[in-house]
Amino acid sequence: MARGDLTDDQWSRLEPLLPPIPKMGRRPRDRRQCFDGIWWRARTGSPWRDIPERYGPWETAYTLFRRWQIDGTWALILKKLQVKADAAGHVEWEVSVDSTVCRAHQHAAGARKRGLAIRAGRSRMGWRPSRNDHGLGRSRGGLTTKLHLAVDASFHVLATVVTAGQRGDAPVFTEVMDRIRIPRPGGGRPRVRPDHVLADRAYSSRPIREYLRRRQIAHTIPEKRDQAGHRLRRGSAGGRPPGFDRELYKRRHKVECRIGLLKQARGVATRYDKLAVRYEATVQLALIRQSL
Repeated sequence: MARGDLTDDQWSRLEPLLPPIPKMGRRPRDRRQCFDGIWWRARTGSPWRDIPERYGPWETAYTLFRRWQIDGTWALILKKLQVKADAAGHVEWEVSVDSTVCRAHQHAAGARKRGLAIRAGRSRMGWRPSRNDHGLGRSRGGLTTKLHLAVDASFHVLATVVTAGQRGDAPVFTEVMDRIRIPRPGGGRPRVRPDHVLADRAYSSRPIREYLRRRQIAHTIPEKRDQAGHRLRRGSAGGRPPGFDRELYKRRHKVECRIGLLKQARGVATRYDKLAVRYEATVQLALIRQSL
């Protein structure tokens, strides 16, 4: 067993979560060997063709990674791990939301920009459609991708969203919150509403606070200085300042620590995947491996 490979105990926890082996057709290769090869590539950030021979042909590892990304297997495995953790009482519903910028390697550029349209700007008729940006943004430093996360108090990642690097944090907040969805083992409605949300000043906006009040979610978000100045200048019409607990806000460091742990996988810290869906699958793979 090489460094970074699954131990027997980890494989015993992962194997029941994998899709069943098809009874028809060619017998697939050892899935534990393929998983270790896929994880080796995500851990080191190396090209697929450089996967060591001990993990079998690189084409087999890439085909399995791509197939499970397309049919949603990676997301399903991660969801099953979240359900098990919640059933065991390990998920604490005090959620911290933040984002991190990941540099994109030049090999991540060049994907075809056909297909889905996104909202890129306003025109006289409303939103003007644009070509898919594949989650890549250009800045003075080069190509970047932004990863938005919702992390609970026990360092479980409950939701992720991949956007272009120049996207702001506040416009993606509701999408991150809407992706928090953990089914209950005994049936019934899934758990979608945290007890408390912690976020930094980037999320201090009236729409976000109204969204949290509407869903009856307590929150601790510091007020921006310019917002406080505008409120004070309006006098009594500005209303009361939002409540803020400084000691409770200190717990937000857990999302920063979880981002640092996630970026230990070099394939996450630096994006090498051309498509955003492939990079998101790499993030899901890293979360699965770190949860075993």
